[in-house]
Amino acid sequence: MRLGLNLGYWGAGNDADNLVLAKAADDLGYSVCWAAEAYGSDAATVLAWVGAQTKQIGLGSAVFQIPGRSAANTAMTAATLDTLSGGRFRLGLGVSGPQVSEGWHGVRFDQPLARTREYVDVVRLALSRKKVEYHGKFIDLPLPNGPGKALSLTVHPVREEIPIYLAAIGPKNLELAGEIADGWLALFFSPEDSTDSYNAVVSGRARVGLDMTGFDVVPTVPVVIGADPVKCGDLVRAYAALYIGGMGSREQNFYNQLATRMGYGDAAREIQDRFLEREYAAAAAAVPFEFVDRTSLLGPVERIAERLPAYAAAGVTTLSVGLYSPDLGDRLAALDGVAKALELSGLGG
Repeated sequence: MRLGLNLGYWGAGNDADNLVLAKAADDLGYSVCWAAEAYGSDAATVLAWVGAQTKQIGLGSAVFQIPGRSAANTAMTAATLDTLSGGRFRLGLGVSGPQVSEGWHGVRFDQPLARTREYVDVVRLALSRKKVEYHGKFIDLPLPNGPGKALSLTVHPVREEIPIYLAAIGPKNLELAGEIADGWLALFFSPEDSTDSYNAVVSGRARVGLDMTGFDVVPTVPVVIGADPVKCGDLVRAYAALYIGGMGSREQNFYNQLATRMGYGDAAREIQDRFLEREYAAAAAAVPFEFVDRTSLLGPVERIAERLPAYAAAGVTTLSVGLYSPDLGDRLAALDGVAKALELSGLGG
């Protein structure tokens, strides 16, 4: 099991700290550094910045928003980042949610699975440097009855194939990830509750005659190292409340639905009610510690080391660390602590 670092969103006064963390992860031998985007900083620019100042760590988008770029533009960006970094880029994609897709990008949030399938088809076609001609329900290239013609990518990527990851939560989206992608980006991953999700990915792989060999299962797991797991968990509650309560509308919030499937339906409803009423502290307080503990790594290094085999047994191949201490020194210590925990567990490699 490898380690990754998810630096989340940039541009909120955390850029200098994030660069320090990325360099430290590079020095510690972490496999990949991921950057996110919503409707603030974009991930592509961040990854170019990180890639220019690191040596060997992989660079991953977690995620590029599908409604925010044409498939051809994403292929251009992926090829450029891979070339500039010497073959270190990993392309994570996601449909975002209805509020961002329709409110920020102006793209209707309908039939997201079909849109994703066509999008990945075109990205792969473009990255293969073949002429891009594709006539689907949502993507039509070249446009008919006009001056457009089928073009091929002029950049030569470093690698023949750039790995593509899908962010997925629901069963059908998980099957799609297994079918068309090289990896799965997960949030709120609990080893004890992951069997159905993992099996959905397996089903998608089987549909195209593949097993899980070489497929990268990558949950982002919040980490806080300290003597008291409960106090450590308090630092993660606001993050959990944001996603369960506020990432999407009341009717369409995939993270709220996930928490409900995990058995926390009453808490999920209360978190959402509080969050949508802008009672953010109350929403965070409503997140059960058990949920935080099951989806995070909290407490002393030894406790984390004892927990890591459960992730490996659940099929995780790259455990991506999210750091939630407010102090940079504590976050650096946690980055080192997880590496030590992996060594203690005997799962490194």
